[in-house]
Amino acid sequence: MNADDFGLAPGVNRAILELHAAEVLTSATLMAQAPATEEAVKMAIAMPTLGVGCHIVLLDGTPALDRRIIPSLIDRVTGHFYPTLGSFLKRLFTARIRSAEVEAEAAAQIALLQSFGVRLTHVDTHKHMHMFPGILRPVLRAAKAAGIHAIRNPFEPIWSLNATTDAPEMRRAEIVLLRRFESRFRRIVKEEGFETTDGAVGVLATGSVKIATVHALITAMPEGTFELVSHPGYRDEQLTRANTRLLESREIERNALMAIKDYRGIDLISFGALCRPADRNSLDKTTAITGFASTPGTETSNQSGDISEP
Repeated sequence: MNADDFGLAPGVNRAILELHAAEVLTSATLMAQAPATEEAVKMAIAMPTLGVGCHIVLLDGTPALDRRIIPSLIDRVTGHFYPTLGSFLKRLFTARIRSAEVEAEAAAQIALLQSFGVRLTHVDTHKHMHMFPGILRPVLRAAKAAGIHAIRNPFEPIWSLNATTDAPEMRRAEIVLLRRFESRFRRIVKEEGFETTDGAVGVLATGSVKIATVHALITAMPEGTFELVSHPGYRDEQLTRANTRLLESREIERNALMAIKDYRGIDLISFGALCRPADRNSLDKTTAITGFASTPGTETSNQSGDISEP
């Protein structure tokens, strides 16, 4: 189970610390240039059992490199990355984003975290930007050069989309449409020798994860290795100032994720296990949440029976 936005705010860091201490959260992706990165780095080093990846930010944030080195990524008005997904994609699909600059910035963010002593298990990207080949290839090159060989599969499986019943239909349509990039993603990742999961669970439910959502997803989960993408946190002053729609929802999600420890037949792993052959072989006949893993023939049901929202 992976928490995004490690370093975004003290309240997010606190929630990640608590969920890992409760043996629920196995992984988190750390932002290199966020307001609470310094605190998150100290926490990551103090929690060696937590798998930590680099949450590469290419929009809505501050670059690690001098802006003059990566001009195609920088909004000239603000001097920062472009603020919205739409503005970034418009440039990406009109060939105005330079691959070499994406690679350089991704490498700089990875290197910055490694320079602090953080052992990175994998990479992913803010807003799942690496689902697009023009971003995926330079991100993989940067990660490989830094000794990292695992990456998030950002595509949500059909079974998970079907199990998420209360999401807005427009968002559902967007996620289904973006699945057209999945086969190319898998091919490129395989060609480059990277490990990944069978899909990302909870992407459609982002901002609306409740206990009932967790129950529906785990109950529907087939055999395989899946990443539960989560955004837990406490709403504090720093989070309120951040450019995020996920505020109150982070507290609801934090409480909902605690329910995972009550389910049988699930192995909670980190991305580090994907890159260790012995661990990978032991998961061949399980369902892992990165991680989830449920053993075939073992019902993924709550020990106390039906689960309901608080």
